Amino acid sequence: MKGADPYISGHGDLRYDVTHYALSLTYALPSNKLDGTAEITCRAVGELSQVALDLRLKPLKVSVAGRKVSRHRVLAGKLTITLAEPVAAGEEFTVTVKFSGNPAPIAKRGQDAAGWEELDDGVIVASQPHGAPSWFPCNDRPSSKATYELTLTTAADYQVEFSGELVTQQRRGAQRTWTFRQTQPISSYLATVQIGRYQVITQKSVVPLRVVGPAGIKNNGFSASFGRQPEMMALFVDRFGPYPFTGYTTVITDDPLEIPLESASLSTFGRNFAAADWDSVRLVAHELAHQWFGNAVTAREWRDIWLHEGFACYAEWLWSEASGQRSVADWARHHHAILAGASQKTVLSDPTASEMFEDWVYKRGALTLHALRAEVGDQVFFDILRSWVATHRGGSVSTADFVAHCSEVAGRDLAAWFGPWLHETALPPLP
Repeated sequence: MKGADPYISGHGDLRYDVTHYALSLTYALPSNKLDGTAEITCRAVGELSQVALDLRLKPLKVSVAGRKVSRHRVLAGKLTITLAEPVAAGEEFTVTVKFSGNPAPIAKRGQDAAGWEELDDGVIVASQPHGAPSWFPCNDRPSSKATYELTLTTAADYQVEFSGELVTQQRRGAQRTWTFRQTQPISSYLATVQIGRYQVITQKSVVPLRVVGPAGIKNNGFSASFGRQPEMMALFVDRFGPYPFTGYTTVITDDPLEIPLESASLSTFGRNFAAADWDSVRLVAHELAHQWFGNAVTAREWRDIWLHEGFACYAEWLWSEASGQRSVADWARHHHAILAGASQKTVLSDPTASEMFEDWVYKRGALTLHALRAEVGDQVFFDILRSWVATHRGGSVSTADFVAHCSEVAGRDLAAWFGPWLHETALPPLP
């Protein structure tokens, strides 16, 4: 199977959508052994006789509620279930998969490895863009968004975090069971599990904020970076509209990380980002902004990744100006000069799989937004951002959707204006 998205080969199935995942997991840290059961609620798009799930662990038992399974097979990371009788278009059905194995990051040509990874003492899960099947069976495409329930049992002296709200935790002897829920629909790559010997710090904010990290994390540059998250949250709520989840958690691992990791209602950083330098501070703002742009409102296809990264990059500049540092206009001029001196071979609206996480996508996306702001004025621009999130929260979008939305809010057709920024390689002048 080619897969649902041309950028990530072999992942996802467009023939059905998942509406809910109920995951029950048990994890043994010393052996990196994960045992689980997934109950997956699905809806057929058209008549369906096969269900293809992405999974890199071993399926032990497979069933479909109320239906006979004629066979199932595993090939190249796909668990394909053949039904004795087809499911009608629009019909809901539930697939249950019992599975087990030693989870590890998934390697994919042209992309960094992604997925479940052991730390020196704990676990980190970085699923963007193809790592979710490393730890649970899923329809791994950004356009399939579902709610979640997760129950995870592991050693009692470890803190567990998930992309959702903690419901209960219960200790039984040497083990502790954690239960979480995520009531907002999210893509499979935005679901994460983090396990470590962590302490919890709460921050007073307009939205519940938690920082989960190792002892002594508040030393060094914490106050200049993570310590300012309440102010960042207040700014972004004002600029982008209501926060789209019930709370926000920042996990800081004791291990250094090269880049932070984005997931729904939770971001993960290495201890090295608890610093006062701008590159650390901007990334704290960047990951927070993804909760609106990327996690609540998600690109239907990876080709439209600028709808995530360009917006989060522009949020960095907004925080810089609001915190008394360099202005948005200064940052725009700075990065426009850098991009103007570089050769760009692909366009922002379709940067190719190998280029989609390159820095020029982030910066040109942010410059496109800054140029739009100059074109329509501040009031209309921020009305566009707030109404964009309000209209599409929990859904999937495309670049064409954003252009149409901007045109509607501005009261005039902006398609031709967007053309050079989105669909041409030459960099337009900065207004």
